[in-house]
Amino acid sequence: MIMTLLLVGAAYLLGSVSSAIIVCRLMGLPDPRTEGSNNPGATNVLRIGGKKAAAITLLGDSLKGLLPMLVGHLFGVGPEGLALIGVAAFVGHLYPVFFGFRGGKGVATALGVQIGLYWPIGLTVAAIWLFIAKVMRISSLSALISMALAPVIVWLFWPEPALVAAQILISLLLFWRHRSNIRKLLDGTEGRLGLDSTRQEN
Repeated sequence: MIMTLLLVGAAYLLGSVSSAIIVCRLMGLPDPRTEGSNNPGATNVLRIGGKKAAAITLLGDSLKGLLPMLVGHLFGVGPEGLALIGVAAFVGHLYPVFFGFRGGKGVATALGVQIGLYWPIGLTVAAIWLFIAKVMRISSLSALISMALAPVIVWLFWPEPALVAAQILISLLLFWRHRSNIRKLLDGTEGRLGLDSTRQEN
């Protein structure tokens, strides 16, 4: 139990390390919290800094979810503990203690958690995201659909109540963080990938 609690705390702290802000500072780019969509995430970094900066940010955000889960597996943590670790890493990204609790929207970190939990889960969610993105060309819609289906995917691959509940919580928090995108989707003003990029907020 003590080991699990330590890993949960470490997962939150790692999640609180904002890849977007650090990458922008190191590359001499504007603060993503004050430029573009004002969201410290990979899509906004793409907008203000280009593909290289965005790719590094995406990798960093994914690793924040992946690494704590892998360490949990390494220490033989059970499903309940893994569920707590995954939620902690995700919440750390959304509400980072090191950056005034002002974080990103969590898609990449959630995907990292899913891959770290059980890689077929993460790959399935990623495949859904990529399919929707290719067809609809809307990043936020791809994220919302894939994460809405994620609890079902977790249940199909690993039907453990704690893990399914954790994914439901992650999906609900992700929807909450995307509420501005949802409003734009409903009124038809959400930007598309490669088009009107200044209106994307993921």
